[in-house]
Amino acid sequence: MARSERDVIDFSALQSELQAAVELEQKHERENAAKLRAVSQGVCYSQFRELVLCSHLKPLERSEKLAAPRKQLWNPVAPGNS
Repeated sequence: MARSERDVIDFSALQSELQAAVELEQKHERENAAKLRAVSQGVCYSQFRELVLCSHLKPLERSEKLAAPRKQLWNPVAPGNS
């Protein structure tokens, strides 16, 4: 029995298609959770929209906050900040 081109499975294409579907599902779940939180908070539409649009952001870890060097002084006019 001869195999045709249609019988051959392209695993790399299948894997990329699966990865895209997983990422799309994760985005949908993340945005839906943000929508439900925003509705429960009773925010106006502009705040609702902003909450949904920034749903992909994650808070910084404590180690990330402390390890980053400061680029600007809090008060450059204060004594001792030269």
